[in-house]
Amino acid sequence: MSDEVRTHSAEDTRRPAYGVGRVLILVYGIFALAATARATVQLMTRAGEAPLAYSLSAVAGLVYILATVALAHNGRRMRRVGWITVLVELAGVVTVGVLTTLEPQLFADDSVWSRFGAGYGYVPALLPVLGIAWLWHSAPARIAARADR
Repeated sequence: MSDEVRTHSAEDTRRPAYGVGRVLILVYGIFALAATARATVQLMTRAGEAPLAYSLSAVAGLVYILATVALAHNGRRMRRVGWITVLVELAGVVTVGVLTTLEPQLFADDSVWSRFGAGYGYVPALLPVLGIAWLWHSAPARIAARADR
């Protein structure tokens, strides 16, 4: 018996994303920039007019930034962060969408998630669903199981 211990590199050499995943990450990145820029301008120039809506747009921007980074990585922790961010995003767009539809007087102006993202062609409502589908489809265990078939 040998007392030699063999170790493998801890470096993850897998590509971060491919095909549809890269397109999804690109769209998330675009929305991260758009929502963050919009909220920044609104909060800096007219925060008093609609603080709730503009703050929600800032939160949406931060969620999109975090989701973009998390979806672009394969690590276990970042995948967890990805799951959390897309679920928070889904909850946000559904909650804000319902509130802005049923109680529009609560919001003096639109946020990114208002009326389920109507101002952005409903892409904000679609993104978390696509993010969830991507995270599920690209799970390392699921990929390994498909490769074994």
